[in-house]
Amino acid sequence: MEAILKQLPQQLVNGITLGSVYALIALGYSMVYGILQLLNFAHGEVYMIGAFIGWGVFALLVPQETLFLPAVVIILLMLVLAMLSCGFLGIIIEWFAYRPLREAPRIAPLISALGVSFFLQNAVLLTMSARYRTYRTGLLIPRTWRVSAFGATISMTKVLVIVVALLLMVGLHYLVQRTRLGKAMRATAQDREAAAMMGIDVDQIIVVTFFIGSALGGAAGVLVGLLFTQAYHFMGFTAGLKGFTAAVFGGIGNIPGAMLGGLLLGLIESIGGGFISPTYKDLIAFSLLILILVFRPRGLLGPRPHRRYELTAKLRLKPTSVSF
Repeated sequence: MEAILKQLPQQLVNGITLGSVYALIALGYSMVYGILQLLNFAHGEVYMIGAFIGWGVFALLVPQETLFLPAVVIILLMLVLAMLSCGFLGIIIEWFAYRPLREAPRIAPLISALGVSFFLQNAVLLTMSARYRTYRTGLLIPRTWRVSAFGATISMTKVLVIVVALLLMVGLHYLVQRTRLGKAMRATAQDREAAAMMGIDVDQIIVVTFFIGSALGGAAGVLVGLLFTQAYHFMGFTAGLKGFTAAVFGGIGNIPGAMLGGLLLGLIESIGGGFISPTYKDLIAFSLLILILVFRPRGLLGPRPHRRYELTAKLRLKPTSVSF
């Protein structure tokens, strides 16, 4: 018991760091589902491409072992360029994989998204090979920059990941809750047809939603690259499933729920893997997904089921629900 308590502070730090990344990925799933009621299973590959873009920017700006720009500027450029590139990639995915299939049966866009996922994964494999690309994080953030407190050691890289993820989540919350664009997004999520009749450009809102969700995924890819110092073509598969698990855990389609689900998943995975075995961390995460789907499919913060009764020719009661 004493050994477990001694490890607990460090596992909490690791869990919050990992959970911050999961939360960013989960937001991409929840935003798209909130608007279209569809799952973008290509989101994991967008995250992976973000990691490669961050690596490419770093390789261009730091070809040798000497920094010609301040480390803060380099990290900022990596994040901004990865977010912009992944945001536009998300728009392209929406144009080609989702827009033509909006009125099709639900299975059609799901298959389309899986096809895009395999395409992106293999495109990166063909162009970049299967070789791992190394982030030279030590040049930007020296490994000696560490803080020790309450029995836990916190590297500056972990601090960076947590702070950047927190700023992005706070910024997204402000955008959705306090701006006209956010109000339009919430109106579209509530009822697309009614939003269109009120003068909202629904197509534009959907495009913006894909851009923001994909940009957050790209930022998560860069942060993971800096944290674990590598990028590879298959990294989006597991991370995408973890992000989906976090979104379902918090309540798919619910933005605060995605944030909470990501943080809790990171903590559960880190604490469980640390005290049992790191080998079982994926088993823990996906077992959690199964339990949620069985016992609480609406998630922690998902909308409570409610009924809106509609008079039909047969006088039947139809339950409907919406959330975002």
